[in-house]
Amino acid sequence: MTSTYDALEIRSQADRHAAHMAALPRQVAHAQAHSPAWAGILAGVDASAIVDRTALARLPVTRKSELQALQQQSRQQGSNAFGGFSAVGFGSSMRRVFASPGPIYEPEGTAPDYWRMARAIYAAGFRPGELIHNSFSYHFVPAGSMMETGAHALGCTVFPGGTGQTEQQVQAMAELQPAGYIGTPSFLKIILEKALEMGVALPSVTKAMFGGEAYPPSLRDWFSAHGVDGYQCYATADLGLIAYETSAREGLVLDEQVIVEIVRPGTGDPVPEGEVGELAVTSLNPDYPLIRFGTGDLSAVLAGQCPTGRTNTRIKGWMGRADQTTKVRGMFVHPKQVDEVAKRFPEVRKARLVVSGEMANDQMTMVLEVDGPQEGLALRVADVVREVTKLRSEVRLVLPGSLANDGKVIEDARTYQ
Repeated sequence: MTSTYDALEIRSQADRHAAHMAALPRQVAHAQAHSPAWAGILAGVDASAIVDRTALARLPVTRKSELQALQQQSRQQGSNAFGGFSAVGFGSSMRRVFASPGPIYEPEGTAPDYWRMARAIYAAGFRPGELIHNSFSYHFVPAGSMMETGAHALGCTVFPGGTGQTEQQVQAMAELQPAGYIGTPSFLKIILEKALEMGVALPSVTKAMFGGEAYPPSLRDWFSAHGVDGYQCYATADLGLIAYETSAREGLVLDEQVIVEIVRPGTGDPVPEGEVGELAVTSLNPDYPLIRFGTGDLSAVLAGQCPTGRTNTRIKGWMGRADQTTKVRGMFVHPKQVDEVAKRFPEVRKARLVVSGEMANDQMTMVLEVDGPQEGLALRVADVVREVTKLRSEVRLVLPGSLANDGKVIEDARTYQ
């Protein structure tokens, strides 16, 4: 058995289930009392009766797209920026506010390790007293803060590298000698390749925790060949940590403060164990309670216990999207964003965003059906795509009827090796 972050990770499944089921009705009641959105969604629900997974499964699944729509509606009415989902307001109970693409606004409460990332950072091999080079974004999205607060809870010092400025990243790593890196795998690959190009050795960077992108075995092998032992975690801006990889490298172990169900996409019906479905997560976070929150991500439960001795349920990790929302360069892109771009240009009859390229080299192309040549349209559309998605995209104009009649708004044509 390897060392674990705390005793919660090795408690019996029966003890964990009892603790979760005792907390569940309290969390439902808290959400109803302190979150106007949940008061409406869960109207008529007797919180005291939600004491097992069967009762939980009767509650509606609220998906990310619905949360986004309710937030937008609330803001248009000049009301709550969070759509009534947050149980705390601006001031001493809320440290920061973040914006994910959509936009969707997320609060950050004041609890230590609010996003619960310390557990995943520990499992990736980091220990108190070490310096961590954090290259997740520190603006708009919460990723940088998620990892920094987790590292601080673990007792680590953080260098806020953020994204971009590759040569300066190399210089900082060479001079500060961090114990490891936290960020997307593609950016660390870029940094290490730049270091090789510059002739700069980075011997201290021997471990990493990745998120925000797929982490296939081929990329894991690449890092291993370059002296870096990398692990992945699964977290979202809404929920914080959901699951994390361990040294066993057999799936991802669920976090201790979430209740996870795998449901059939488009429904709230739990699937049989081992079947692929959408992750629906109930968070025990009192500041931002999310009850049966549909992440839109596909996964499946793995049978058996983690060889490291951690007793919580394992999932296979990210296995795709239950809808067409996809991640590009660590950022979510939603079908509604494609529609928003298209609606700004009356010349456009139909639009499709095609995501292509190989791992760590994502490319976006907005394909638009238009009637004949449209001078300057491609450049104007490219500007709007960047405004809406915060990502650069090529734009290709095609004649009406060129796009397949298959209902796709976002096509993921990337190759993963």
